[in-house]
Amino acid sequence: MKYLEAIRQALGEILEQEPRAFIYGQDVGGAFGGAFKATKGLAERFPGRVLNAPICEDAMAGLAIGAAMDGARPIIEYQFADFASVAFNQLVNHAGTTYWRSGRPCPITIRLPVGGTPGGGPFHCQMPEGWLTHHPGLVVVAPATVADAYFMLKDAVACRDPVCFLEHKYLYYHLESEFDPTTAEHPGLGRAVIRRPGDDLTIIAWSGMVHHAIAAAAELESSHSLSAEVVDLRCVRPLDEETILASLSRTGRVIIASEGFPFGGVTAEVAALCAEKGFQYLDAPPVRLASRDTPIPFHPELFAAHHPDDQVIVQAALELAKF
Repeated sequence: MKYLEAIRQALGEILEQEPRAFIYGQDVGGAFGGAFKATKGLAERFPGRVLNAPICEDAMAGLAIGAAMDGARPIIEYQFADFASVAFNQLVNHAGTTYWRSGRPCPITIRLPVGGTPGGGPFHCQMPEGWLTHHPGLVVVAPATVADAYFMLKDAVACRDPVCFLEHKYLYYHLESEFDPTTAEHPGLGRAVIRRPGDDLTIIAWSGMVHHAIAAAAELESSHSLSAEVVDLRCVRPLDEETILASLSRTGRVIIASEGFPFGGVTAEVAALCAEKGFQYLDAPPVRLASRDTPIPFHPELFAAHHPDDQVIVQAALELAKF
């Protein structure tokens, strides 16, 4: 099953099993099925519950908040996560604070296609978790596997808090694996997992960067006799501090790798956690790897140079091992 197919299957089962759920987004209804075809075929199966929205992300979030406060379970889809910034006021000042202001839950799920693809440029390739996680009240998840795409979407809709569900666009069609929902592991929201055990250093990643981390760990072991543990955060707010610190206590060295921008990002937050609560475990300073601190370029070669990949992680790990 492909990553995108897991999302589509989860959406279909949610609509089938949860009568309060509906999908609202640009071009999600009818034959088009959304910008990336995540909702293809669902409007025909569930008439009146897969609804096309105007090109107004602010209004989409406002409608979802009102529906959620009235008992519904809305799922909104933005065509690109970059445009969630248009709905910033609704997401952080309303959805994120509704329970604290009124005592009424706001169970909305905001599906955000995130991450870069060559040629996407500065308006279609960003990772918004840095500014979404800054605000209390929002849960922010970033599934990196087929199983997580399926299970975490179901968990998001069942959650009583607003959940930003970050789906990496490159994984939609490029990630494929055997998947049986009746037997697959399902750790639940808020839990990080160890994707690859190791002893010499820890690589922490989430979303699409998890696969670069796993590839880097394999090369480090085969070519450099270094054993790297890979931690997939899965959920970036709230952070699973216990799993992060437990891994750091075993390895003593940590790299935090992200596709997001470096300043004020999640890499900085995790590095601060390791320094503040895991200082006694550190044998070397935490290392942060992120995209360059510039708008995202269009040209494929510039784009490749802008983002860290497995080779960047390998070189950082070799330097870290010397410390």
